[in-house]
Amino acid sequence: QSCHRPGGQRASQEPGGRGLPEGVEYIPTRKKGKNPMKPVGVAWYSLYARTRLGYLFYQRQVKKARERYPHGHSVPQPYCFPGVKILPIPVLSNNYSYLVIDTGSSQAAVIDPSDPLAIEAAIEEEGVMLEAIFCTHKHWDHSGGNEALCQKHSSCRVYGSALDAIPQLTNPLTDREKVSVGCLTFEALATPGHTVGHMVYVLDGAPFGSPPCLFSGDLLFLAGCGRPFEGSPETMLASLDVVVGLGDDTLLWPGHEYALECLTFASLLELDNSALEEKLQWAVQQRQEKRSTCPSTLGEEQTYNPFLRTHRPELQEALGLWQGSGEDPDAFRARVLKEVRRRKDLYQAT
Repeated sequence: QSCHRPGGQRASQEPGGRGLPEGVEYIPTRKKGKNPMKPVGVAWYSLYARTRLGYLFYQRQVKKARERYPHGHSVPQPYCFPGVKILPIPVLSNNYSYLVIDTGSSQAAVIDPSDPLAIEAAIEEEGVMLEAIFCTHKHWDHSGGNEALCQKHSSCRVYGSALDAIPQLTNPLTDREKVSVGCLTFEALATPGHTVGHMVYVLDGAPFGSPPCLFSGDLLFLAGCGRPFEGSPETMLASLDVVVGLGDDTLLWPGHEYALECLTFASLLELDNSALEEKLQWAVQQRQEKRSTCPSTLGEEQTYNPFLRTHRPELQEALGLWQGSGEDPDAFRARVLKEVRRRKDLYQAT
C-alpha cells in the first residue's frame, strides 16, 4: 500500500446547496438497529458493558462483520511520516483500530484492537513486532481483541485506565503518563464521560516532523462526539476542552467511521456554515467510494463539529439557548452540549 502524506484536506467539489448533491444517494455508515450504543436504556448498556452478555454480543458482531465486510467496511489509506507509519484498520461495521509503526525498529503499537484477526493480518503484512496495545476504554468493540493478541505476542503489554475494566490490562496509566514504543512516544490523557476511565492517546509527532496525532476512541469523531454513558455534560465538556487544547494542527484519528451521519446532523443545526457544507460534500464522495474519512484536524473540527462549538453564538442561537444572567460560561456551554447531545440522540433514533 502506498502512503498518504498529510496535507490540507479540501472538498473535491465546490459546496452546493443544502443537503446532499443532486443525484447522490445517502449511504448510511451503520444499519438501523445494529448499533449496541443506540439510546435503548440504562439496562441494556449495563448488560453490554458489565456482563458476559456484552462479550457474546460482541462476538456476534465480529462474526457478522467478517461475513459482510471481508475486506473491511472502508478502504484505508496509510499515513507516513519519516520514521512512522499509521495504518487505519477498518473493523466490525464502523470501528477503526490503528497500527502505529516505528519504521526504524519495526516495533508497533495498536490502538483499540476490535477484531484480532484483522489486526494480526496487518501485523504480518507489515512484518512488525507488536509491543503495546493502547485501549481507550473497556467497551468490547474497542478491547475485544486484547486476549487473542496477547496470547500470540507474549511480550505485548496492554495499557489503559485502571478505572475501566479493560481486558488483560497489564500497565494501568494515569493522566499525562507517557509510554515509549521504539522511537514512538504516546501520552495518555484522562478524558472521562463516555466511560469513567476513558483515555485518549497522543503520539508526539515532533521527532518525525509531523503534527501530534490524537487517537480519540469514543471521545471525539469527525463532526461528532461519543455519548456520555458514565459522565455528565460538564464532565464531557471538560474532556473535549482537554483535547482541543492540543492545537489546531493535531490530526484526529477517531474510533468510528461516523462522518456522514455526524456531518448530516450538524448541517441541520447550522444552516449557513460553509465549512460544514464543504466537508459534507467531501465526505459524501469519500463514502461513496468506501474511502475512510480520517484523519481530520482539530482546527477543522472546530469549524463544523457542534460538540466543539458550544461557545459559538450562531450555534447557541440555532438551539434557542441564551446564557442566563450570572450564569457561569462553562455551565452554559455544558447546557449547550447537553442540548446538542439530546438532539443527536433523537436524530439517531429516527
